[in-house]
Amino acid sequence: RISPPFQDQFVLQGFSELPRLRLPLFCCFFSLYTVALMGNAVIIAVGSHSASLQSPMYFFLCNLAAMDIVCTSSVLPKALVGLAFEENTISFPGCMAQLFFLTWSASSELLLLTAMAYDRYVAICRPLHYSSRMSPRLCRSLAVGVWAVCALNGSLHAGLMTRLSFCGPNVIAHFFCEIPPLLLLSCSPTLVNSIMTVLADAFYGVLNFLLTLVSYGCIVASILRMRSAAGRRRAFSTCSSHLLVVSVYYSAVFCAYISPASSYSPERSKVSAVLYTMLSPTLNPIVYSLRNTEIKHALGRLVEFPTF
Repeated sequence: RISPPFQDQFVLQGFSELPRLRLPLFCCFFSLYTVALMGNAVIIAVGSHSASLQSPMYFFLCNLAAMDIVCTSSVLPKALVGLAFEENTISFPGCMAQLFFLTWSASSELLLLTAMAYDRYVAICRPLHYSSRMSPRLCRSLAVGVWAVCALNGSLHAGLMTRLSFCGPNVIAHFFCEIPPLLLLSCSPTLVNSIMTVLADAFYGVLNFLLTLVSYGCIVASILRMRSAAGRRRAFSTCSSHLLVVSVYYSAVFCAYISPASSYSPERSKVSAVLYTMLSPTLNPIVYSLRNTEIKHALGRLVEFPTF
C-alpha cells in the first residue's frame, strides 16, 4: 500500500501498445497542439482588439478560446514528451495538477457552451430584449462565475484524490491523469470520489446538455416560423458554428465520462480524450473563423500593415 504523501510517481501508459505509431502520433499531436495554440490565441487577440466584435457572443468565444488553451496545454506537452522520449512517468503532485487544470478547463467549456447557446437563443427568439438580458455586466459576471465555480470543481476532485491510497503497480491506463483510471488504481474506498464524479457529470454534462438542447429547440422553432427564406438562412448562420462545436464536444465528453467507473474502457477513453483535448480546441477557432465573416474581416484589419 502506497499513500499519497509518500507516492513518488505514476506511470502513464500512453500509447505504449502502439510502438510503431509513436512518430506519426507525435507529428499529428504536435501539429494539432501548434494549430490549437495559434488559432485560439488569434481568436483572443481579434476579439480583444476589434471594436466590431465587442458583443456577448464574441466575449464568450474569447473565454472559450482561453479555456481551450488551458485544456490542451494541460495534456499535450506531457503526451508529446512521452511519445518523443518514452518518458512516461509523472509525479504525484504533477498528476494532481494535471487533473485540476483538465477538470477546470473541461467543466468551464461546458458552462461556456451553455452560456453561448443562451446568447443565441436571446438574439434570435427575444431580439428586442437582447441588450438588457445580455448586458456587458451580466456577461462579465457569468464568465467570472464560470471560472470560479469550475476552479472549485477542479480543486474538489483533486483534493478528494489526495485522500486515497494507491496500490502498485501505479500504471495509469491513459496518456494523462484522469479520474476513472486513477480510481481503479486506488486500494482505498472510492465511494465519495465516485459520488462526486457522478454529481459533477450530472451537473456539468447532462444538465448543461439539456439546457443547450432546450435553447436550440426554441431557436429551431423560431427559425421555422420566419416567413423570409433569407431571414431563416441568416438566423441559422449565426448559430451553425456553435452547434457544430457543441455536437463534437458533447459527443466526446459523454463517451469519456458519462459511464460508471466499472465499465471504464482505456481504448475508448483515449479516443474520446483526443477529441476533446486536441481535436476540439484545434477545430473551434477554425470553425468560428471560417463560418463567420465578422471574425474574418476583423482578422484582416488586425494583420493589416501600414503602407509607406
